[in-house]
Amino acid sequence: MDARVDRKGGGRRIAAVMAEIRSRIAGRGLVPGARLPSVRAFARTMHVSASTVVEAYERLAAEGLIRSRPGSGFYVSSPLAPLSLSEIGPKLDRAIDPFWVSRQSLEEGDLLKPGCGWLPSAWMPEAAIRRALRNLSRAEDRVLSDYGAPLGSLPLRQLLSRRMGEHGIAASPDQIVLTESGTQAIDLLCRFLIEPGDVVLVDDPCYFNFHALLRAHRAKVIGVPMTPAGPDIEAFGQALEEHEPRLYITNSGIHNPTGATLSPVVAHRLLKLAERADLTIVEDDIFADLEHEPSPRLAAFDGLDRVVHIGSFSKTLSASVRCGFIAAKPEWIEALVDLKIATNFAASRLSSELVLTLLTDGSYRRHLDELRLRLAKAMQATEERLAAIGIKPWLRPRAGMFLWCRLPDEIEAADLAHACLHDGVILAPGNVFSQSQNAGGFLRFNVAQSQDPRMFESLARALRRQS
Repeated sequence: MDARVDRKGGGRRIAAVMAEIRSRIAGRGLVPGARLPSVRAFARTMHVSASTVVEAYERLAAEGLIRSRPGSGFYVSSPLAPLSLSEIGPKLDRAIDPFWVSRQSLEEGDLLKPGCGWLPSAWMPEAAIRRALRNLSRAEDRVLSDYGAPLGSLPLRQLLSRRMGEHGIAASPDQIVLTESGTQAIDLLCRFLIEPGDVVLVDDPCYFNFHALLRAHRAKVIGVPMTPAGPDIEAFGQALEEHEPRLYITNSGIHNPTGATLSPVVAHRLLKLAERADLTIVEDDIFADLEHEPSPRLAAFDGLDRVVHIGSFSKTLSASVRCGFIAAKPEWIEALVDLKIATNFAASRLSSELVLTLLTDGSYRRHLDELRLRLAKAMQATEERLAAIGIKPWLRPRAGMFLWCRLPDEIEAADLAHACLHDGVILAPGNVFSQSQNAGGFLRFNVAQSQDPRMFESLARALRRQS
């Protein structure tokens, strides 16, 4: 196909030539091993210079899409690259497990993602991030090229210490270790605190990646039923007696997936039981900044004695800016830093400096003020739209992005998820969050990702077919 190219700007002309070759390969017009048009012939076809085609071919060869045979020309590489998701559609036959939602949601394509656990890109402060990146690019202290310090940026750790103090958590900067993410923080703590075969308690339901991480560490996972005020204390005590766990992992701020918040009474009783059983608690607090008013924190009551407090900025600032932290008792810090160096060497200095810039120039505060209001409106709108098709929340969250909802008429969430995937809608079935597999009639909805009417139309059709 002839394609006229804008003659202004060599970069655009090269990109157009590359796009045409990619299109021909994707459409099977050029198959593996096929010879590409000669440089001069394709230059005439594209109405560009021969040097433009040479540069485009060289770049495609650097990508591995084509290869050069000296004296013969350029050929499509073999074997043929696998079809992309946009060509084959969603993976409808994959079993629904703790990885199902993440793998489907991370795929590219025109998909609706009410089951994913992050905000839409349009809801993130991208203009502020670009501005901060421009400023950092002009820095002269090797921010763009050097490793970070073992503990991570001292100014950021000092700021995190002050921010935790606002929640009643006393942690000096030397008790804080920066990580790549909240997930890496939990991984480091599992490496440090448990051995294969150790028992770990989680909430039931809980964030599904806790299950995946603990499985990777070969731990025995025991679920404790979740209530609107925190874990069921009676069941928690019983689990301590029967299983002698080493660790308990939870969200005590905004709980994922239920949206529940911990009550002070439950927090005190929980800590008393943990002290009696010599249990360590990992408190994952990555949704803290979405709260309008802070709820109780176990680390504040405990003073970082047997509670380890972690967080990150992936959910509220940028999923691409990987920056998390661990706050723990002083005697654990050296060993955690050694593990961090052994497994990841150093946290990203660029990410740390970027987060510090956004937290100190007022951008993050303004973003959060707008984000909380936007989420509150989305929460109400999503609840109303779901109620109209018979789906009701387990509780009405005080803040955050999640609605944990019960399906009508004993409909199985997994069946509904498979049905909606045909429409390009990715749902989060309840049992991916449940160790006991007792949440088959629930779905978790991300209200920020539930604003497209097509999602509700797909749900309504699937519900009619299932009922």
